[in-house]
Amino acid sequence: MKARTVELKGVAPILLERSRRARHISVSIRPFKGVRVAVPVGVSFDRAEQFARSKAGWIKKHLEKMQRRQQEAEALAEGRPIDRKAAHRQLVERLEQLSRQHGFAYNRVFIRNQKTRWGSCSNKNNINLNINLIRLPPELIDYTILHELVHTRVKNHGPDFWRQLEAVLAGARQLDKKLNDYTPALIYSYKVV
Repeated sequence: MKARTVELKGVAPILLERSRRARHISVSIRPFKGVRVAVPVGVSFDRAEQFARSKAGWIKKHLEKMQRRQQEAEALAEGRPIDRKAAHRQLVERLEQLSRQHGFAYNRVFIRNQKTRWGSCSNKNNINLNINLIRLPPELIDYTILHELVHTRVKNHGPDFWRQLEAVLAGARQLDKKLNDYTPALIYSYKVV
């Protein structure tokens, strides 16, 4: 058996799923997907269910937090669809402004409707931005763009990266945490025209 679903009274249905990669039983809660318990090979589903029951309080607490984030993501998506051309123009203009202002150079820019990332920077310094950034507050749009521009110089998230990012944007770590609150919005499907 690869998976089994169990009900935890007062919590939620929980998916117990066999995982070849898991070394230990672990619980994850994902937006729009629910609660999953990774069950390593050699561990019984009964043992995994006992583990899930022992973590019921933790699951309930974090599930409520995730459900609030899901509702926020749904609310963010309500309203008018994103105008692809206008969003593209606005994001590219802001990227150009910030790169000139802070002395960054990038190769090409791509604006895409992605489900897992707000932005990325390739080894060739191509910048990818998620079209859904347009729905975020302006400070988070700028944070994401500057984050990717710093990656044109530093290709990892080590101390040097954060030092350089803080040099061009004070409070970058706090903005990173704030952006994480919007991450469930990526998974929720937006209408783009």
